[in-house]
Amino acid sequence: QVQLVESGGGLVQAGGSLRLSCAASGRTFSSYAMGWFRQAPGKEREFVAAINWRSDSTYNQDSVKSRFTISRDNAKNTVYLQMNSLKPEDTAIYYCAVSSRFTPTPSLYSYWGQGTQVTVSS
Repeated sequence: QVQLVESGGGLVQAGGSLRLSCAASGRTFSSYAMGWFRQAPGKEREFVAAINWRSDSTYNQDSVKSRFTISRDNAKNTVYLQMNSLKPEDTAIYYCAVSSRFTPTPSLYSYWGQGTQVTVSS
């Protein structure tokens, strides 16, 4: 059974940093793209960042481009999201997901984690 488990969320002040991790189990995803999405209360789930399986291509949403960095360790079947200079508007539940395509489109991701809460106070 495929499982994605996020960790690293929490409460942080504006300007602070957090590092999210997503560990995959049940199969090897080294040949798949992995992505991070987020959903704030009352809003639709939105794309944050994606990384291809070789880690030579990444794609970030414009609002986080200079602040967030996605990376992965295929040996550990884990993807990371380093979030710096956090803002209150970054507050959301963050989800990791796996896709056979390097894409920002949520519907093209096959497996999803349960999410981890990130709260940024002003």
